[in-house]
Amino acid sequence: MWRVWLLFDPRRALVGLAAFLFILAITIHFILLSTDRFNWIEGPQASLGSQSLETTSTETFKLIG
Repeated sequence: MWRVWLLFDPRRALVGLAAFLFILAITIHFILLSTDRFNWIEGPQASLGSQSLETTSTETFKLIG
């Protein structure tokens, strides 16, 4: 294993690994924030508008039918 580190500079390799992992973590968090289920900033209120619209149209259909 020590011969692998003769091919790479350990400082540059570890800094590159840390930068890659940081960018990967930020990307995953932004992907999760873009979903309705895992958006922990806005919470479940972000999807309440579409749910209330669906229940209103269903209730109207029940009243008509």
